[in-house]
Amino acid sequence: MAVRRGSRAVTGATNAGVAGSAPGLIEGRADAAPGSSPEHALPVSALTAALKDVIEGAFPAMWISGEVSGFKPHRNGHWYFTLKDAVASIDCVVWSRDQARMPTTPDEGMQVVALGQFNVWNKTGKATFAVRQMEAEGEGLWRKALEQTRAALEKDGLLDPARKRPIPRFPKCVAVITSASGAALHDIVSVIGRRNPTIDVVIIPAAVQGDSAPASIVEALRRAAVWGKADVLIVGRGGGSREDLWCFNSEAVARAIAASPIPTVSAVGHEVDITIADLVADHRAATPSAAAELVAPVLADLLADLRALQSLMINTLTRRARDGRRSLDATRNGIRSAVARRATSARRDLDVTMRQIRTSSVRVLERGRDHIGVLGGRLNLLSPLATLARGYALPRTPDGAALTSVTSLKKGARINIMMKDGEIDAVTEAVRLKERA
Repeated sequence: MAVRRGSRAVTGATNAGVAGSAPGLIEGRADAAPGSSPEHALPVSALTAALKDVIEGAFPAMWISGEVSGFKPHRNGHWYFTLKDAVASIDCVVWSRDQARMPTTPDEGMQVVALGQFNVWNKTGKATFAVRQMEAEGEGLWRKALEQTRAALEKDGLLDPARKRPIPRFPKCVAVITSASGAALHDIVSVIGRRNPTIDVVIIPAAVQGDSAPASIVEALRRAAVWGKADVLIVGRGGGSREDLWCFNSEAVARAIAASPIPTVSAVGHEVDITIADLVADHRAATPSAAAELVAPVLADLLADLRALQSLMINTLTRRARDGRRSLDATRNGIRSAVARRATSARRDLDVTMRQIRTSSVRVLERGRDHIGVLGGRLNLLSPLATLARGYALPRTPDGAALTSVTSLKKGARINIMMKDGEIDAVTEAVRLKERA
């Protein structure tokens, strides 16, 4: 038996099944066709193979609609669910390799349209609709994916306006992440070149559309961060369909933009919808051209501002110098007046002090003179000279020490007697003690 695969596998089949007069299906005699009798029973594997050829060949890829039921992500990475309507249902599968084309998983009960093709598994003969692309009614899947990504980023604080950084006012180098062959790059280079030709523009090419775009953009952001010489970074592309722009709603791209050490401008060419990249970037521009205008100040305007600033600085410095000179003169005059006033006041204070010193000195001298006179009178009364003047004599030892008692003398002792008009050297003849009363 030979079975030919393809859309022409069963032509002219009868109600009896695959047996019959289908030309080219079964080689051999017609009265001995496989499956036509117990003796010529058809093996199950042959039947399932024939089913696979017939079903997969008869039904090309098509769009079907229905309600999602029993959605289950399997541990092998595939998604399994049922699509149903009011009267029928069909088992569906999304292979893991096809999931990148879909924004997110569908919700239970969501009405969707799916593009796919029948697959028949040889071992069981079970037909499954393999979905390659799926969309919900309206924007269900896209909106769900967008809100999931936004919630995850908001939870981590990446949408907080407080973390947004300002664009440098005078950038020297602008890095651009976009397609190397897209119109967006041409627009950015043209606008920056026209506005300020002194700014360097560095291109970091990346895919901005298709399944590989998110990873390509993330890698380009990493390269820009490693290079580290750009002052500002533009990430974006020109306009396109929702599917074309969807890579800028990727959570991986959003987190890479948020982690960029370089201030970033999101420049996705769409006017109405806001992408996740717009929310995470430090600034959002409606178009690539608008982003170029945002980061590149007009050189002529800068030069005019510099000239105006120079003139203002000259006028201000001149005015401040003039005011400073006047203030210095006034201060100098004030200092001179203050010094003169203080000198006059000091001179007056000195004169008063000198007069007080003189008066005090005279009083002190007079009191000292009087006190000395009193002391002199007292000394005079106590002086032995005054005693001598009254007719008394002062006995002394030969060396001049005063003799105050006769007990210190003996007969024959030599003494000196001092009188008011001279001295007498004598020798004691006798020593007599005064009798006590």
